[in-house]
Amino acid sequence: MQHHRIQATSRAQLPRGVRQARSPAPRWPSYLGTSQFVETSPSGRVTVYVDPTLGAPGLQNARDLVGDADRVGNANDAIFGTTGGAVSVIIFALGGATDGTGGADHGGCDYGTGNAIEVCASFDNSARVSALFEAELSECSMGGNLCGVSTGEALSRWCAAQISNNALSDFLTAPTWAQDGMPDFVNKTDPTDQNADSTGCGMAFLSWMLSQGYSLNKIAQAMVALGAVGTLAQLYAKLTSSPGSGAWSAFKAALKALRNGVTDDDPFGALLNLSDPESDLRCKALR
Repeated sequence: MQHHRIQATSRAQLPRGVRQARSPAPRWPSYLGTSQFVETSPSGRVTVYVDPTLGAPGLQNARDLVGDADRVGNANDAIFGTTGGAVSVIIFALGGATDGTGGADHGGCDYGTGNAIEVCASFDNSARVSALFEAELSECSMGGNLCGVSTGEALSRWCAAQISNNALSDFLTAPTWAQDGMPDFVNKTDPTDQNADSTGCGMAFLSWMLSQGYSLNKIAQAMVALGAVGTLAQLYAKLTSSPGSGAWSAFKAALKALRNGVTDDDPFGALLNLSDPESDLRCKALR
């Protein structure tokens, strides 16, 4: 099984109030423990499970995700201009973490191979669980293998940032890319989703594009159309109608003009213009 994971650089008793699943849990990418069914979202599209050993804090994460899953799914549909399929989600201490830093994982870039999603628990901050869920759900909407390359990884992180009011702001890659000399991943795409330099370049580039007024919806749909072999230079050409050969130099000039340099994954402040009232209110309520 392929893994497309986002990460920061004995049978327990069923918790009270959790309903038993009517069908067996799916095969998860890595989780081998007990999968206790919590509930299915009102639309029927998202079925949520939890590792019962997490106790009440994990159960609260799971219940909060049930309540937020359809909002996330609808927002994801709007970003990609498609209607997503049904998915299952297990919340557990991924990598041993219970603060969300264990990240999330799934098996593929579509709703057939990637619909069993693992999400790290984040005690007392369920907005991070929703963000991690969207990071993987967005990849299911990418088709092909876009989510397995650097451009798709950057896109999924931006989707998560938009639907969660940047609840994963500590998952930084652009500063690493800047510190490593800003290698050019605009004219080439890295065939991995695990390289902080190539992902970081993508994060900063999409921040720049978004700051120019191009919506995440338009960017995402253009990137899916370009596919896994597409480059950020080709995205630039598609969006601006300018030659892709000028993308890298224009991007470098914009970076040079930044007053504070690249200190986070949104150096051009695009998130200030991406605020969604429903997302903001919901994520504040989940914190």
